[in-house]
Amino acid sequence: MKPALVFDWNGTLLDDAYVLLQTTNAILDQFGRARIDIDTLRDHCDVPLSVFYRSLGMSEAEVALVDGDEGAIFHDAYEALANKADLREGARRILELARQESVASIIVSNHIVAPVRAQLWRLGIDEYFDEVLAFESRSTQYKSTSKGERLRLYMQQHNLRPESTFIIGDMPVETKIARDLGLISISITGGFVSDQRLEAAGPDYTVRNHHEVLPILQKHGFLLTA
Repeated sequence: MKPALVFDWNGTLLDDAYVLLQTTNAILDQFGRARIDIDTLRDHCDVPLSVFYRSLGMSEAEVALVDGDEGAIFHDAYEALANKADLREGARRILELARQESVASIIVSNHIVAPVRAQLWRLGIDEYFDEVLAFESRSTQYKSTSKGERLRLYMQQHNLRPESTFIIGDMPVETKIARDLGLISISITGGFVSDQRLEAAGPDYTVRNHHEVLPILQKHGFLLTA
């Protein structure tokens, strides 16, 4: 029996926490609001991003403007900056090991399929993944099937066993998905939320980088030849 590795994308595989910070501050600048620092971002970041903006004190009218035109204000600023972001520490190595062992690697994201695939190609890791489960377009983001439901359906279609499926993410939502689907949850710090928020969600494991994922997999009897 081989495991399946399910990765969140933003903040988990892609090292883009500061990209989100820059994008958020650019949006706050447009409305004459005070900039925030990375600690404030990690204390407040949530999805959909409209929840995050409200927590920063933005008005409903301001949030509506950011959400308008399929979120162009956010996406146009974010994607330009994300093109310079690298993978998080140890991510490439764990993906390489998984590929060598023919272990399924899947991305499940609240982002959009096309830009995620473009980043995978830019970073040279597009062939490492069996599937990218994300929103179809800007117009359907947070309006169509949720990431948890997408993953449930995918696991059902591909006969993936929950007890050997690991989900790695940088936000409490991945821990909730793990709990709902019976998966093994691994939270990675240094992403979009604070360590305290991650721990409060109660993941099975917490790591600081992807190098620390390998011993967890080996503890469960996987990738022992790595």
